Amino acid sequence: MFKGLPVSPGVVIGRVMTIDADELRVIRRPIGASAVKEELKRLERAIATAISDIEEVYKQAKAQMGKQTADIFQFHIQMLKDATLLKGIRGRVERDLVSADTAAHEELGALAAKFRSMNNSVFATKVNDIDDLSRRLHKHLVGEQVTRLKAADDNTVVVAKDLTPSQTVGFDRSRIIGFVTDLGGLTSHTAIIAKALEIPAVVGAQTLLKHALDGQTIIVDGDTGAVVLNPTEQTLEQYRRTIEQRRTYRVSLGEIANLPSVTLDGVKINIVGNIELPAEIEKVLKMGGEGVGLYRTEYLYLTRPDEPSEEDHYKAYKQCVDLAAGRELVIRTMDLGADKMTQSREEVPERNPFLGNRSIRYCLRNVPMFKRQLRAILRASAHGPIKIMFPLVSTLLELRQAKFILHDVMEDLTEEGVKFDKNIPVGMMVEVPSAALLADTFAREVNFFSIGTNDLIQYTLAVDRINERVAHLYQATNPAVIKLIRDVARAGRHRDIPVSCCGEAAGDPEYAMLLLGLGLRTLSVSSTVIPQLKRFVRSVTIPQCELVARKVLSLDSDVQISALLRDSARKIVPEAYSGRSAE
Repeated sequence: MFKGLPVSPGVVIGRVMTIDADELRVIRRPIGASAVKEELKRLERAIATAISDIEEVYKQAKAQMGKQTADIFQFHIQMLKDATLLKGIRGRVERDLVSADTAAHEELGALAAKFRSMNNSVFATKVNDIDDLSRRLHKHLVGEQVTRLKAADDNTVVVAKDLTPSQTVGFDRSRIIGFVTDLGGLTSHTAIIAKALEIPAVVGAQTLLKHALDGQTIIVDGDTGAVVLNPTEQTLEQYRRTIEQRRTYRVSLGEIANLPSVTLDGVKINIVGNIELPAEIEKVLKMGGEGVGLYRTEYLYLTRPDEPSEEDHYKAYKQCVDLAAGRELVIRTMDLGADKMTQSREEVPERNPFLGNRSIRYCLRNVPMFKRQLRAILRASAHGPIKIMFPLVSTLLELRQAKFILHDVMEDLTEEGVKFDKNIPVGMMVEVPSAALLADTFAREVNFFSIGTNDLIQYTLAVDRINERVAHLYQATNPAVIKLIRDVARAGRHRDIPVSCCGEAAGDPEYAMLLLGLGLRTLSVSSTVIPQLKRFVRSVTIPQCELVARKVLSLDSDVQISALLRDSARKIVPEAYSGRSAE
């Protein structure tokens, strides 16, 4: 049994195909001084052909996944046009008198090694892209190596140290049913593509490749991050039942999409979706969501090589408004920093970026960039309802500074005669203990709260949520976390502002029952879990949820709380749990 990070949901049983991350072998080839000119010509031709290749991959990706995810490959094109990189490769040919393929491999390898040594998930994403380019250039300089992926059998699960975005987008989906990598993070380009393609995937499994052999049976659970190599017949049978029961259950959930999200005693619960890209709104609505409770706008940065302009922002937000068609649309301002991109820009990366210059702090230190985003959001608000939400607010000063900049932008747009919603609702995410403890004070200055359990758990318990070494300590059912959520809900009721939850915990029916019992009436979740969550909501009463919440608040152990929630949920919707034993 291996445990990694689930990046694309689904459960599959297949046969292992291992891909050696080091399969690209380059022999160092010295050249004479007279051959330098010809090698540089070879390099120029290879770069031009590689760019042409990537443009074709971009078209393919755009057709399969939409423009914004496909823009990852525009980043690759920009890298191949980067003057500094090209100068380094040419310099190696001229200075070291080596072939173009050797120079390209060594220059890109040195760049990858530099990023890899920084031991940060942001740079791991960059390494992934550099490896992709290195392989592509090598192919055009010395000929294509036969890739094992082209010979994949039916029901293949790829196991690799890492996979490049090009490899992932090129999977034959009729034969490759899932993949697992030892490396990778939640925001890597490969993870983003896997999710967009809806292929079950787990990354960060650490040592799986060392143990896996071609042809072995493997189970990949993209919902939980579990990977089972060489499962027993009993485990196989459990997972087969799980897959069939989930399939049957999801078929039944299809009937739920168009039904109202109302408890048995008639209380309306708003179920909305979390999205990274505008095109995902269509899936949210198809699954029965009533709008968007969290648009993670940082993906505008993660899927492109350059900083988006105001027009880039505006087009994305306008597309969201059009697709939402009057429904709720909450746009979170950029949550950059920590593991998302900004460290790669720093001359001296932060030692502990999760406790550093991230989210609202990053925006307040980069005001021109922040203003560009706010201008775009406000311009888009002229076309339909939008709410603005600030992430990771920890002090009242941060909130007031962000609001001051927003009002400054509003004044600029007014002077320019640009239309926008002058009464646009402004809210904040509650993701750190300080915000939860001062919720009553914050509630006087915002129109709504959204509790982000992902960060609230890690900051309350001092547990890095993407570190497998302490994963067992990362528990949404910890009593401290639950009491903070209770206090935020109380503050919202006291100040008469709505409180929602947009963390991953909100999509778990067991935990959603607790949230309803604590007084929350809006849950913002991944589109894939909306039908299951709506089914659960339609099966409970608020008094049932409140009783469970009272019992939970009397317990002092996350183990006891998890057991109570699980047992209570099983009694209400037993068919949703019939396959859980395998997990």
